Amino acid sequence: MSLRSRALSRARRKGRGRVFRKMGPGGLRRLALAAVALGVVWAALAYFGPGPKAASGPATTVILTRGSNLANIAGALDKAKVISSPTLFMVAAKVSGASRSLKAGEYRIASHEPMARILSDIHRGRFVRHVVTVPEGFTSQMVADVLMAEPLLTGPAVAPPEGAILPNTYEIQRGETRAEVLLRMENAQTKLLKQLWAHRAPGLPYKSPQEAVTLASIVEKETAVNGERPRIAAVFLNRLARGMKLESDPTIIYGLTQGRALGRPILASEVTRPTPYNTYVIAGLPPTPIANPGKAALEAVANPSRTKELYFVADGTGGHVFAETLEEHNENVARYRAWQKKQAEEAAQAGKAPPAEDGAGTGVVPVQ
Repeated sequence: MSLRSRALSRARRKGRGRVFRKMGPGGLRRLALAAVALGVVWAALAYFGPGPKAASGPATTVILTRGSNLANIAGALDKAKVISSPTLFMVAAKVSGASRSLKAGEYRIASHEPMARILSDIHRGRFVRHVVTVPEGFTSQMVADVLMAEPLLTGPAVAPPEGAILPNTYEIQRGETRAEVLLRMENAQTKLLKQLWAHRAPGLPYKSPQEAVTLASIVEKETAVNGERPRIAAVFLNRLARGMKLESDPTIIYGLTQGRALGRPILASEVTRPTPYNTYVIAGLPPTPIANPGKAALEAVANPSRTKELYFVADGTGGHVFAETLEEHNENVARYRAWQKKQAEEAAQAGKAPPAEDGAGTGVVPVQ
């Protein structure tokens, strides 16, 4: 450096020194406060003001995986370019207390969405909700098929033992494994069954909760009318108490198709065809459930109606009529068969196929 340059540099430093000495301690404090104020203003604008524009479209999808900590979440948001400062996000989360409860999930963050709203949404779990529904009476293999058809899930779905899951509507997350969803369904059934078993009516003949599930699966397949289920459960329990066969048509079908719809009336030859599940042939309960019963069916077998009825048959309107004696039951069956015949004649006149029959009740021998 030349002598002239050195002289100029010393002059500048002396000039700055004179400026700071002239400002004094009060001036330095004011300068520091101004800097802090500017920082606060910047932070407020960055936190409460409009956020970054979405890279494409009106919103950006961000997936926060389970087990993510605050730094992971801030990093994911920064990588998706939906926040302007991961550091500010983490500071705000800690100061507000939201960092103690940030929810994993799939978030749809609108273009220019403020950081404050993003943090609030993640804290409150306002993520995109996806659901999968398992209807009552589905077999475990049908449930596995439903999950395999869900593109948001990953991994295989191995069908659990029959009757092991609770049919319901379940929330799922993008990228979640099918095994995790099945486990939630099994845990829900275990929890409900434990409660029902603890408060079941006295004197029921079940040797284990599994036997109750087996009977509930038969009740589930016999009717879709919730109000009938305790009464149908009572019919089957009355038959068991008398040593009568259950004679439930859905057990024939399970032995033939593993629970898939037969799509036609049961044949007379199938009524007497031996299978481990055909309750027209075997005594007592089948070896396993024939489906996954819902909550109403499980409640029905845990607290059945108090009746002396031994028979029921479809009434043609979706429900059933009940009887205590075989004579009364046969009259009900005759009325049901007359209704069936009329339906078939009307279908033939209209050029349509007659409605399929998958069973009509206890002790009803099909017409074919």
